[in-house]
Amino acid sequence: MKTLFERIIAREIPADIVYEDELVLAFRDIKPHAPVHVLIVPKRPIPRVAEATPEDHKVLGHLLLKAAELAGKLGVKETGYRLVINNGPDAGESVPHLHCHILGGRPLSWPPG
Repeated sequence: MKTLFERIIAREIPADIVYEDELVLAFRDIKPHAPVHVLIVPKRPIPRVAEATPEDHKVLGHLLLKAAELAGKLGVKETGYRLVINNGPDAGESVPHLHCHILGGRPLSWPPG
């Protein structure tokens, strides 16, 4: 069974896509927690970062570099942004497909949660 993100990647479910290349897809979160809330996901499913393998290093590095690039395009590079990767249900993971949240556009408190 495909995850929600695999269905978005396959265009079976609509999404507000802001970036796509051969390795990743980025789209706006449907329940944003900040004025800027974009998810960037690898196109090849990796359930979570704890299940990534050394062979995944290229896509993991690419995902983080593209997240930083997107923060600039989304207008939060100068004011600041947060990248969040949840791992497991206690961390708030709701879809078992590795994804990075790009959050910004307002002051973000610490600690989160």
